[in-house]
Amino acid sequence: MSDTPSDCSAGDCTEHHTVVTEADVEALVRGICFKTGPPRAVGVEVEWLVHELREPRLPVSPERLRAAYAALRTVALRSALTIEPGGQLELSSPPAASLMECVRTVSADLDAVRTVLRRDGLTLVGLGADPWHPPRRFLREPRYDAMEAALDRTGPAGRAMMCTSASVQVCLDAGHEDPGPLGVGRRWWLAHTLGAVLVAAFANSPLLGGEPTGWLSTRQLLWMEIGAGRAGAPELDAEPRGAWARHVLDSPVMCIRSEDTPWDVPERLTFREWTRSGRPTREDLDYHITTLFPPVRPRGHLELRMIDAQPGDDGWIVPLAVATALFDDPEAAETAYRAVKRLTERAMALPAPHNPLWLDAARRGLADPELHDVALTCFTAALEALPRLGATAEVLDTVTAYLDRYVRPGRCPADDLLEQLRDADGRAHGKDIHP
Repeated sequence: MSDTPSDCSAGDCTEHHTVVTEADVEALVRGICFKTGPPRAVGVEVEWLVHELREPRLPVSPERLRAAYAALRTVALRSALTIEPGGQLELSSPPAASLMECVRTVSADLDAVRTVLRRDGLTLVGLGADPWHPPRRFLREPRYDAMEAALDRTGPAGRAMMCTSASVQVCLDAGHEDPGPLGVGRRWWLAHTLGAVLVAAFANSPLLGGEPTGWLSTRQLLWMEIGAGRAGAPELDAEPRGAWARHVLDSPVMCIRSEDTPWDVPERLTFREWTRSGRPTREDLDYHITTLFPPVRPRGHLELRMIDAQPGDDGWIVPLAVATALFDDPEAAETAYRAVKRLTERAMALPAPHNPLWLDAARRGLADPELHDVALTCFTAALEALPRLGATAEVLDTVTAYLDRYVRPGRCPADDLLEQLRDADGRAHGKDIHP
């Protein structure tokens, strides 16, 4: 969702230039990053690669992207339009009161965006990672200069993530204080366990450089390679607010901003250490939180960040609908919770996404028998719940088609790409892959 009062970085009445202590940080994170109450709002952030319409393997020049994005800035959209470091396009919906309100808003905005891009010979492509083009920075801003410098210390995965990846991020309310299917503790646990099932069911990034990587979700592999400090979750067997507050304090500071000099990129300085040795402000804390990329990020609401971008014009609707049903319908939430409990042993070995469950989901998808069984149960429960959430027949048909094409046979969109790659009629090495 685009910035809302519940966004952890949007702030409150506290003076942003006030110096914060460890105790201040813990109190602020606990109070701002989890806004509790009955689940009411839903949102989605859809990221897309932007490719040539007729020759998708040809790189789009920065000049053409700039012209296209300038044209898009003149279009009236309800969703927030932003550009990612490699030139990927993102639409972030406003908080919606229902699933269908969210679907209609983003669908209309995407139609408008596609119309403008098509006039420039460009198109939106739903893939979790670009299968053809190497990382190339489009945006030259201090934030991304600092991010690149920090992530380069752990290898090439950071640049690939910044410049060649795309996702569907589902945003749901944190939940109320009471225990039960819609309580914040249950939803936090469910997000980190069901999240692996969503990785497996929607894996759609098996290629880099036109070659198979050995992973069905290479995008998820990139996040794992960035490291637990930047892209990992906190311990799951602890109270969510306290666990996230400790994680924020103990995660490395990506950069220290400056108005008139290059931003400093410290090594091995945690925010906790910064509060002891320096004078970070509330504004520094807010910014620090935006540099953490766990698979589930609390921003007042819960941001589910683990789903690859999906193929087709309306492929993004399926993960949005399924996740919303499994979290916001009490009956479906209870079914999903009981189903994923079978995965607990693999999920609790390490925090996501570095535990065996998430690794198997990214590498094997629904070829993993246990993940396949749980996905079948969860998709079936979601389909039963969607009419109770007001889903239209068109949305139900879209989810049903996905269930029949992918989930029942234990497949995911990545399998389609790999089949095209293996085809013997001249489509080897990704030459004619058309997601």
